[in-house]
Amino acid sequence: MSKISYKVNQALKTEDIIEVYRSSGILRPIEDTQRIEKMYKNSNLIISAWAEEKLVGVSRSLTDFHYACYLSDLAVHMDFQKHGIGKELIRLTKEKIGDQTMLLLLSAPMAMEYYPKVGFQTVINGFIIKRKK
Repeated sequence: MSKISYKVNQALKTEDIIEVYRSSGILRPIEDTQRIEKMYKNSNLIISAWAEEKLVGVSRSLTDFHYACYLSDLAVHMDFQKHGIGKELIRLTKEKIGDQTMLLLLSAPMAMEYYPKVGFQTVINGFIIKRKK
């Protein structure tokens, strides 16, 4: 595997993001490119992983950098999974938000066993109003 580099708030091409989502297995509205563009435009902490010029992973968050951070997306291209890229994206997110900021996420069912392995605790005091589309 080639060396992986990481970038913070690097402009990303929507088609590259969609390819990472498609390959990773994460469920996102990849058929709606405008929605993906808006998701990234309105996020304020994006960390990307690169194998040379190829986008291979992404961490997308919304944060105030002082109290709370919602890690909305964590996706790694299938060909690059199980090499610590997701763990490094989380580490870099935590580094950027600092120790005073809580990191929170909603897990996809297929990733429920992954997050405790990388330092997350399960919470039972959460609530959700699901999106309609």
